[in-house]
Amino acid sequence: MRQPAVGPQLDTSSAPAFTPRAWLLGAVGALIVGLGVPYGTLILRGSYMDLDFSTPGAIFVLFVFTALLNPLLFRLSRRLALSSREMLVVYVMSLMACSIPTMGLTCQLLPIITGFKYFATPENHWEDLILPHLAPWLYPQGETVVKYFYEGLPPGALLPWMAWVKPVALWLILIFAFQMLSVCLMVILRKQWIENERLIYPLAQLPLEMVSGFGSRAPGGRPPLYRSVALWVGFAIPVLIGSAIGLHKYFPQFPAPVLVATLPTFRKSQSLIFRLSFPMVGFFYLVEQQTSFSLWFFNLLFFVVRGVMNILHISMTENMGGYGAPNPIFAHLGTGAFLAMVIAGLRVSRRHLSQVWQLALRPRPDSDERHEMMTYRQAVVGAVISLAVMAVWLACAGMPPLLTVPFLLVALMLFVGLTRVVCESGMAEAVAPSIAPGVVTSALGVPTIGPRGIAVMGTSFVWLSDMRIFVMATAAHGLKLAEEIPGNRRPMFGAMAAGVLLAMAASLPLTLYWSYQRGGPQLNDWFWGGGPNAAAKWVADMLTSQPRANLAGWILTGVGFIIMGWLTSMRQQILWWPFHPLGFSLGGIWMMDQLWSTIFLTWLIKAGIMRYGGVKSFQRARPFFLGLILGQFACNGGWLVIDWLTGHTGNQIFWI
Repeated sequence: MRQPAVGPQLDTSSAPAFTPRAWLLGAVGALIVGLGVPYGTLILRGSYMDLDFSTPGAIFVLFVFTALLNPLLFRLSRRLALSSREMLVVYVMSLMACSIPTMGLTCQLLPIITGFKYFATPENHWEDLILPHLAPWLYPQGETVVKYFYEGLPPGALLPWMAWVKPVALWLILIFAFQMLSVCLMVILRKQWIENERLIYPLAQLPLEMVSGFGSRAPGGRPPLYRSVALWVGFAIPVLIGSAIGLHKYFPQFPAPVLVATLPTFRKSQSLIFRLSFPMVGFFYLVEQQTSFSLWFFNLLFFVVRGVMNILHISMTENMGGYGAPNPIFAHLGTGAFLAMVIAGLRVSRRHLSQVWQLALRPRPDSDERHEMMTYRQAVVGAVISLAVMAVWLACAGMPPLLTVPFLLVALMLFVGLTRVVCESGMAEAVAPSIAPGVVTSALGVPTIGPRGIAVMGTSFVWLSDMRIFVMATAAHGLKLAEEIPGNRRPMFGAMAAGVLLAMAASLPLTLYWSYQRGGPQLNDWFWGGGPNAAAKWVADMLTSQPRANLAGWILTGVGFIIMGWLTSMRQQILWWPFHPLGFSLGGIWMMDQLWSTIFLTWLIKAGIMRYGGVKSFQRARPFFLGLILGQFACNGGWLVIDWLTGHTGNQIFWI
């Protein structure tokens, strides 16, 4: 059953988008994210606001601006109230900022590049096994520089800012090149995904509704969505449940609802997880039934297969890097599926890509590219230069030069594939089935790559390990939102860049300061413990065991490629075909184990609504499900403010 075509309608006035006040408020929003999100995560240790593609921090900022600030401006003077298009600019800057402060960059970069040295002990021999293969400029030098970053400065000691300048500056060359490459690729693919294939972009629907039709002509300066009773009913559910959880932290005698349960299965070799995530209910209400059905179906199918394998003691012990699918068999299958998905996407896009290439060579003033955020020539040249800079950087760091481009192409395949998955399926909490270091090492073997190449791949965990949020995905959604801005959209690139740079300028020095003041593990035990150890242990394991190319991995990747291609072909040829290929590509990842029950519940509810109420009932219920998303994010943000005012810590309301 196809998704009913409903959505927000922005005002049709001629109000400009890129006004000075839009830039100013956008900068404020980006700084709130860049400063507030790491404070909430690392100091208050509360709910995560930028951990995933759902970007709760940006939604919370938009909610405050649209529900409180803009109505206040409206009361002072109607001319002061921002238009829908101005608020889109504000939101996009906050959205891009969410890809930086913790999971996206800052809390990956600083701990991982120092973890190889700090966690080296006489027992693990990393001092002799790993460090000789790392270029000295990859991490700050000095015993106490690294030690105090994890353990805190002694009284009277000064923070060693200068020791960090060179390594961070050199790492940012790679990071900026990757971010530029990401934006250029999304500009190139924007028209194909949005106009030709008409992907749904479920994560963009709530912010579009929140800015829809308001400004000087909206009653009270609020968007029409806020006048929906259904929205506030949905909003109240996670707020009330989340507040009960928050109050339990302050007053232990207050009962706290439990939203997750587990059921041991297959002789207790694994557990079936039942979790209720309110935002995911809201997002998957906006997705086609075929997609949501396939996601939970394939996850349960893979769960059963894993359970049978556990009982029969069938396993593969290959170390793929520890992210994505925890079982290497399903990591290979998923990698093959992602490869097939990207290649199929390129095949479908070949006409569009040909036009992009022609316009890059011979621009025409009357072409459709005048509506893009940058010209196709700029996008193609920017992508090529960025890819070259990344390849040279990796080669200088120690990766074999002939390996740099294949390594980057594998990484891009995973990033582009995951970005498309999020844009099409609404998987706000998702990861790729594997990571580039694991895929390349499995395919070629350590002897081919060499110890320096393996060490560089280990440091690359900084930007391609825990792929739960990154600039490519936020840029893709920013370009979707920019569709609502008529005329010249070129300033949107500046808005995106400003959001990223402001969040980076705020979060990097602040996180560095807090780590030296309190000791990194006191801030977050994953970012200063699990993450750096995962990278270093993978490098140590590769250098110790010296695995050769895995033929079984090649075969499993090929099997995944073939199955994905078959599922894609069947979906295109058979109208009643019930399975969406995306379900197979994500079925084995650990995040699906957490979310399958929420997706199943949403699929069941929506099936009932569509069957007995039809499209009209679907439309009437839509604000309720948007309220579930907004309510949880507002609850998370609200309790962070309360904890900040009271000085309370460790009050994590919702995880996902």
